[in-house]
Amino acid sequence: MGTVTGAVPKQARSRVTRRHLLEAAVACLAEHGWAGSTVAVVAERAGVSRGAAQHHFPTRESLFTAAVEYVSEERSTALRELFQTTPAPRPRAAVVEALVDLYTGALFRAALQLWVAASNEEQLRPQVIELEARVGRETHRIAVELLGADESLPGVRETVQGLLDMARGLGLANVLTDDTARRARVVDQWSKLIDAALG
Repeated sequence: MGTVTGAVPKQARSRVTRRHLLEAAVACLAEHGWAGSTVAVVAERAGVSRGAAQHHFPTRESLFTAAVEYVSEERSTALRELFQTTPAPRPRAAVVEALVDLYTGALFRAALQLWVAASNEEQLRPQVIELEARVGRETHRIAVELLGADESLPGVRETVQGLLDMARGLGLANVLTDDTARRARVVDQWSKLIDAALG
């Protein structure tokens, strides 16, 4: 006979399971680091069997790189949507603050754990390098768009990249201690510098 009325189709359940695994993997990396984040731990947190996890992600490396990529894409979408209703030119201070926020949450902590693991795990390193290159290009593209920057002008590309590098540094400082007060002052100053540099 047909499917039971109200039943969730298998494909939709599979997508939901995959999303739960990806979100759980990022949370585990951020909380427990690479050593404490196994497929079994992620599966338990996601509420699925280890077999279901391995069906979606045959290796630990594929699970964690996919997880960081998934959440990076989600954050990029959220960043774009945050300013979608704000007509250009957007307030640069708000854009700078939003870009810095990308590097101070659980996603950044998870990505940092993945980078550290990749420095020691040969099978993981190429995947993380490729992922970081893609995420870095996309974040730079979004920053240019939101800041209304004209990269054909000398120094603009480097200014935007400097902003992203500074944001990453603030995120790194925030890993060990809550750096909110200092970060707010730095973001304020960088917003002024960006305004002056981009005109």
